[in-house]
Amino acid sequence: MSQETFKQEISSGYAHKGETIVLGAALYDSQPLEDTQIHLALKTMNRHGLIAGATGTGKTKTLQVIAEQLSRAGVPSLLMDLKGDLSGLAKAAEPNPKLEGRNSKLGLTFTPTAYPVEFLSLSEEPGIRLRATVSEFGPILFSKILDLNDTQSGVMALLFKYCDDNQWPLIDLDDVKEVLKYITHNGNEDFKKEYGRIAASTASAILRKIIELEQQKADRFFGEPSFDPEDLCRKNPEGMGVINVLRLTDLQDRPKLFSTFMLSLFAEVYSTFPEEGDLDKPKLCLFIDEAHLVFSESSKALLQQLQSIIKLIRSKGVGIFFCTQSPDDIPDEVLGQLGLKVQHALRAFTAKDRKSIKKSAENFPLSDHYDTATLLTSMGIGEALVTALDEKGRPSPLAATMLRAPASRMDALSPGEVKEIEGQSKLLVKYEKDIDRESAHEILKKKLEVAAAEAHKEKMDQQWQDARQPHNGGKRSSRSESNWMESLSKNTMVRQLGRTVMRELARGLLGVLGVKKR
Repeated sequence: MSQETFKQEISSGYAHKGETIVLGAALYDSQPLEDTQIHLALKTMNRHGLIAGATGTGKTKTLQVIAEQLSRAGVPSLLMDLKGDLSGLAKAAEPNPKLEGRNSKLGLTFTPTAYPVEFLSLSEEPGIRLRATVSEFGPILFSKILDLNDTQSGVMALLFKYCDDNQWPLIDLDDVKEVLKYITHNGNEDFKKEYGRIAASTASAILRKIIELEQQKADRFFGEPSFDPEDLCRKNPEGMGVINVLRLTDLQDRPKLFSTFMLSLFAEVYSTFPEEGDLDKPKLCLFIDEAHLVFSESSKALLQQLQSIIKLIRSKGVGIFFCTQSPDDIPDEVLGQLGLKVQHALRAFTAKDRKSIKKSAENFPLSDHYDTATLLTSMGIGEALVTALDEKGRPSPLAATMLRAPASRMDALSPGEVKEIEGQSKLLVKYEKDIDRESAHEILKKKLEVAAAEAHKEKMDQQWQDARQPHNGGKRSSRSESNWMESLSKNTMVRQLGRTVMRELARGLLGVLGVKKR
């Protein structure tokens, strides 16, 4: 294919009527052509996407570039930061001749820029604490998180119904555990009359699942105040979309908590955001770094729920982008829903790697210019194969692309800089303090304390009544006397002694009357 034909194909394939963001420029014979810039239509950014590639090929910087461009266009985003290197978005990059030269080759100017950033946290990391209540999950979603079977899920549904009927709020995991213990022990009889009997083995199995979740520190996630998803959709006074960075550096070994949060967030966004249809630009974009943690550690039921939400959430004006090492990390049902694909280089060290590369090449549109499988192993750092959707939903031509340099800092911020930005947050006042209102745990604790006090009072009253009962002048009552006589009559020795005494008395009496024994 000639250079002019290539230019025409790429230019027409990435030309859009509406607002766009620029990723970089297409490569022809390994050199970028500045008049073949790769534009992505904002209108299609709610069709989800994939950023994949081997370690060190530039995936995270690509994610950073897309988040920057979305912020400039007034689109807020949420970034899952598992490695800690996305915090640099809050500070402008240092002037750098290499970065300036790179952007110049692409027909772009390099302007160091600091973007509005909000730090969020699920753990002890600095940032606004994200929380949700157990009640907000509901019995079905909560059962899927715990990976319960049908019988256990039915018990969980009854537990939620029982708490709703009694107006006992389920806020955290302690509430669920306390209610579970109550309906199988102290409150078993009352519960059984209305809802049926629960096997102790089933309750124990559910309790073990909850403890497993607690061991990954999920108890910190459940509580109040609950995070409002609308707070992710803010803009700064200049109209730039706020980039929400969720700091997850200490959660890589706790995938259960990570997937629990993701499912909670997707479900909350889907249930609270109104139907938007196809907007000119998305309302919110979510970027999930190390996406394999979401899928590899999730149960089958959880995966089905995730896949359903990902398919439906597009109509809410929300785009989801997965960042991972290999497209194989993403289930086929999800991969088929992704409109944007940015594929960095892959490594072919084993037969399995070569097979995976061949499969990855088949996920891209056919190209008359590129040998896709060969290109996947030969691209340099900061280069990627790109294909997207145009405004009519048609796939664009495959383009090997040199990506633009990020305008913000590419290194992580220092702890002091993170703390400074956290202190400037407008959400700090709203979410800083825990709310510990009366919930099922406290209500049941009081209920059991009252029951114990009443039982103790009844026992003391009975003892007092027994102490005040008259003793009939020191004599035994007729009933006690009867019982005493009865017990003596059953004693063999007493009976034999009685017979001997009666015989001797008879002999004596006969002697007195003068009757002699023959």
